[in-house]
Amino acid sequence: MPLLATAIHAGHAMRAELAERSALTPEERLREEDPFTDRWVSVSDTTIVGTTSRFEADLNRSPDLAIYRGPEDAWGLKLWERDPDEEAHGRSRERYAATYAAFGDLLDAMLDAHERVVIYDIHSYNHQRKGPGVFADTETDPDINLGTANLDRAVWGGVVEELMHGLRRPMADGRRLQVAENVKFKGGWFTRWAFERYGDRVCPIAIEFKKIFMDEWTGVPDEACITGLHTLLKATVPSVIDRCHDISAP
Repeated sequence: MPLLATAIHAGHAMRAELAERSALTPEERLREEDPFTDRWVSVSDTTIVGTTSRFEADLNRSPDLAIYRGPEDAWGLKLWERDPDEEAHGRSRERYAATYAAFGDLLDAMLDAHERVVIYDIHSYNHQRKGPGVFADTETDPDINLGTANLDRAVWGGVVEELMHGLRRPMADGRRLQVAENVKFKGGWFTRWAFERYGDRVCPIAIEFKKIFMDEWTGVPDEACITGLHTLLKATVPSVIDRCHDISAP
């Protein structure tokens, strides 16, 4: 199937040499990571799941910005009790580079098998930054934000519209989610990298779920909502793949 599903921010692990210097508790790190997004990549048979915390190396930022050094890199948070030395950060950069080399190998193999590939780049985002129970404006914080800045809409517009239509269908509990395009996020480095490397042969869509599926302050999941979102996302796949097949070969 020409669909790659990724959850590159799902990871929480951190090397001991960095964790012991961190000023953040594991719970504070978890708040800025994308827990449970790895549960949704099973909508495809080809997947990538990040296991390392973005606080070690952020796979959705460019190589020069992937290592968080200070508060300006990470939502104003104090990151380090003791700054890691350059050797430690160097090891993080090496792992980052190796990971992207593996991404390239996987997509090269997929594009050997398929003319074009759709990417569901799955993320989540906080909407209670001012404190528990203080919710953001739903107009600027949709339930699902599709980031499509890093694809050619002239080629892939039908796929984007099909995905958006599918995500607006009612969930099992009858809810219809607010789905918007490029309102909150337009797509990060991973989708940009994929488009710059492969051009119109890939359709990298960043899918950002607002953390309606968990308590972002305690980390407690809403299992019913996680399952419901998985069902909703999975149901989009057949029509999205049909649209992908309809696009003429490059």
